[in-house]
Order: sequence, then structure tokens, then C-alpha cells
Amino acid sequence: MLTNLSIKNYALIDDVNVRFSDGFTTITGETGAGKSILLGGLSMVLGKRADLTSLKDKTQKCIIESEFEISKYDLSKFFEENDLDYESATILRREILPSGKSRAFVNDTPVTLDVLKKLGDQLVDVHSQHQTLQLTENDFQLKVVDALADNAKNLTSYKSLLNENKIAQTELQELLDFQANADREHDYNTFLLQELEATPLKEGVQEELETEYEQLNNVEEIMGQLGTGYQLLNEDQLGILARLADLRRNLQSLTDFGPSYEALNNRIESVFIEIDDIASELERLKDGVEADPRRLETINGQLQQLYDLQKKHHVATVEELIKIKDDLSKKVETVANIEAKIEQKNEEVSLLVEKLEKWAGKIRSARNAVIPKLKSMLQENLYALGMPSASFKIEVNPSETFKSNGKDDLIFLFSANKGSDFGELKKVASGGELSRIMLTIKSILASYEQLPTMMFDEIDTGVSGEISNRMGEIMQQMSNTMQVFSITHLPQVASKGQHQFKVYKEESELGTSTLMRKLNENERVQELAEMLGGKTLSESAMAHARQLLQ
Repeated sequence: MLTNLSIKNYALIDDVNVRFSDGFTTITGETGAGKSILLGGLSMVLGKRADLTSLKDKTQKCIIESEFEISKYDLSKFFEENDLDYESATILRREILPSGKSRAFVNDTPVTLDVLKKLGDQLVDVHSQHQTLQLTENDFQLKVVDALADNAKNLTSYKSLLNENKIAQTELQELLDFQANADREHDYNTFLLQELEATPLKEGVQEELETEYEQLNNVEEIMGQLGTGYQLLNEDQLGILARLADLRRNLQSLTDFGPSYEALNNRIESVFIEIDDIASELERLKDGVEADPRRLETINGQLQQLYDLQKKHHVATVEELIKIKDDLSKKVETVANIEAKIEQKNEEVSLLVEKLEKWAGKIRSARNAVIPKLKSMLQENLYALGMPSASFKIEVNPSETFKSNGKDDLIFLFSANKGSDFGELKKVASGGELSRIMLTIKSILASYEQLPTMMFDEIDTGVSGEISNRMGEIMQQMSNTMQVFSITHLPQVASKGQHQFKVYKEESELGTSTLMRKLNENERVQELAEMLGGKTLSESAMAHARQLLQ
């Protein structure tokens, strides 16, 4: 519940700080005194957007702070999800700076305006003329029916499935779109893949082919050079090996004259062995080299095929061609398997739709079961509010599509007078009738779900006398289980409050300011007397005021 409200530098308010209690609180004041300003300030701290016009003194910042006792609300998860410190006495603060920037805080932690509004919606239900218009909307009407039908768990299960179904439907559409596009590209991708698969693609193959091509293309020069090299090493008299053999024999005779000569001889021996091995390798290579025009032509064709593919796919290496081949293979395989995937996804969607139909049916049954009770409660309460002939026609019919709150179309028709045709609320109900219907619905909801602090903003507009007295009693009854505020201009309603505050203006040399204070018993009598008979207080008005308070 709202325990404290502080407003500084907002509209006509310099500085107002008031504490509130539980139960039923009424707020009164002359027209233009600033009751709407007070409500505007509260709305601001609950997340309504602000601008510089909100500042009374454009050089100072506006600060609005509200304190709530939230231990009875199940809000710990909200605080955890938004990384906020949970306190049973939670403080919401809003600051509007002279620059036009706005800041919001929950328990001194900065939050976005969206977070502030979501929290505010769970703390205070501000009933204004705008919300009365919600009464004419189908979603709100279904919300009322579902509250009485205890459909919360059914709707939770349904919404979870609905979300799964939306995801599955999106995935199915993506598969269908892919298939439509893939069918056009499949033949071309298959051709490209077959072209790459017909080519021997492996890492290093291009380098191997280019090396072999160079050897075959220059076979005569290679054979000539190898022959010349072999001859230089193996010529009988002048060959390198023959001369090295002579050198080896000469140095061998010196080995007995010291280790240095022996070491030199060993080096000559090593050189001889290495040169002899080179001669053998030259002979082997020379004998193995031969012209092969057919092989040369084959290799040339394979290389040209690689070069053409690289040019076609705008790459420079075989490794890149291998990657392209793998990607094409996946695409072709995906298209080949797309029918199976689509069939599998269709089965998944069908199963989800079947489950959705089941839960939608449960929701519909619960709604239909409670409609007679809702009609009876509405008509009974409205009878006491001066609408003895009020009648409702409420029907739930299956819809063609799944909606966020089920698969139903709600018919919610109203007739204010006996014999009158039923019609939509927004077409046949007056503003005063809508207010009374909304109050009745709120009072019914209060018995079925935990409502936040309720703030009624002149819901009694357009009514008077015994009807306003009954409206006050309804709000008083609601306050047995929740905190209720009523901004009112009717003494019959104001007198029903356990607490009464007055909003008034005060003029000084510095200008006009809106103030608010809690009235004591004598002040309440005077305020109610003024509401009954004007500023000139008559004894009869005072007596009537005392009677109302009793």
C-alpha cells in the first residue's frame, strides 16, 4: 500500500509531503484546487512520461517520491529479474531536471522508465476516465471473466504453448521459404558440385602437378644436365671421383704421422663417399628420366581444369575450392532432406495446435461456467446503484484463430432500460453508467484477485444522492481487503472515508501553490458542510455533515 507521497516543484506544488494509512481515504477540494495535479504527480512516479512543463520553477529539479509497503505483494521475483534490492518498504523516486532529462530510481537504484512503469502498475491501479473506456474493450472484459473463472493457471499453460507454437510456425515458414529459394538454385548447385567432385581435389595436388609438369616439359634439358654431371664425376682419367681416389691414396700414407693427418684423411674419405653417392643418384635420375608426351598432356589438362575452377569461383587455391565443394555438398544435401524436415516440423506444429485446442477448450469451459454468476452479480450491484433495469448479454464463442488470451470471441452487450435493445457498451452506455459498471466490476474483482492500491479519480461524476452514497459504501467495502483512494466532489462519498485529505490553493507574493493536508474530525465536518451548502455554512448543512460522518 502507499504509505507516503512527497512532491517538490511540480506544477503548482512547491513542497507537499503526506503520509497515508490503509483502508479507505477520500480526497476533496474545490474545482481547480489541484486534485488532478496531485494525481499527475503520483502518475509521474509510477512511470508516466514527463516534460519541462512539469516544473514549477524551471531552474530547479522536480522530485517526486513515494513509499510503498509491499510485503503482501508477490514481487520478489520482479526485483530479482531487474537486479533490484527487495525491501518491504520500497521507495520509488522520479526526478525531472531543468535540462529536460528524467531519472527514475527504485530503492536508490537507477532504473529505466519501463521498469518503473511495470512496477508501478503492480502497486497502484489509477482509475481515470481513460480506464473507464477500457471497460468497452474485449480484452478487459475477458480479463474480468477469467478472474471469476480462476483461469490464471490455464492461461499460463496456454500462453506457454502459444509461444512455442509461434516459434515452431516461424521455423516452418523459414523452411518453406528456404525450399522455395533452394528449388531454384538446387540444379545449379548440383551442377557446380558435380563439376568439383569430378576434379581430383586434395591439399597439395596443385603443387605436385605443377612440379611434374615442369619436369616433363623440360625433360631434354634435365637429361642433358644429369648426363653431364655424371660424366664429370665418373670420367676415367679426369673425373672427379678418379682424382679423389688418387688424393685418398696419397693421404692414406700420411696417417701414421699424427692425428691431424689422420683427421684430414677421414675428411677426404667422407667427401669421396658423398661424391660417389651423388654419382649413383645422378645415374639413377638420368636412367629414370624419359619423355612422356601423353602424361604431359594429361597433367596440363588437369592443371588447366584447376585454374579454370579457381577463376570461376574467384579463389586462388585448391584448399578454397575444397571448402566451396563442402559448402555446396551441404546445400545440396539440405535441399535433398528439406522435405523430411518440413514434414517433421509440420508434425511438431500439429501437435502444438492440438495441445492449444485442448487448453483453449478448458479456458472456454471455465468462462462459460462463470458467466451466469457474473451477470447476476453485475445486475444485482447495479440495481443498488440506481440501474434497476440494467441487463447484460454475455456469450463466449469459439474463434477462428488463437489469441493471446485463448481462442474465444466475447459478446458483451448491455441494456440500461427494460425493453431496450442490447448493444455494445461504448455505444449504449452513458459516461455515468460506465463509471458505475466499472466500479461494480472492480468491487467484484477485489473478491477474486489481489488488487493493488486502488485510486478512483472522480468515478462518481454524473451521480448524486442515494446512488453516490451506495458508491461510497462499495468503495468502503473494497477497503476491507485493500487500500482505496477516492478523489471526489460528493460529500456522500467523502464521508465514507476513514481518512480525508483536502487539496487547496494558497496565494502569496511569490504566487499560487497547491497544498494538501489531512483533516481532523471538526475540519471534516466543515469541509463536508461546504460541499453540501457552499462557503456560507448553515446549521442545517453542519448537522447534515455530522450525520454523514456518523
